[in-house]
Amino acid sequence: MPIKSYILIPNQNELTLLIEEVSVLEGCNVHPAENREVLVLVTETENEEKDKALLGQIEKSKHLQHISLVSGFD
Repeated sequence: MPIKSYILIPNQNELTLLIEEVSVLEGCNVHPAENREVLVLVTETENEEKDKALLGQIEKSKHLQHISLVSGFD
């Protein structure tokens, strides 16, 4: 069961849109920073195949400027 955490940086003035888009994806927990336009995203999936598919969905977001993997546990 892969559990991973990411830092997401939205496009300028698109934080709310990115939160709305990512928070509805199964296996995603979104935690917005209090003082910056940055999100911490924690994902939990059943297997590596589903993890890759979820990451692909996130990376396709038109509101996402950058994503960085912070930590992963399998």
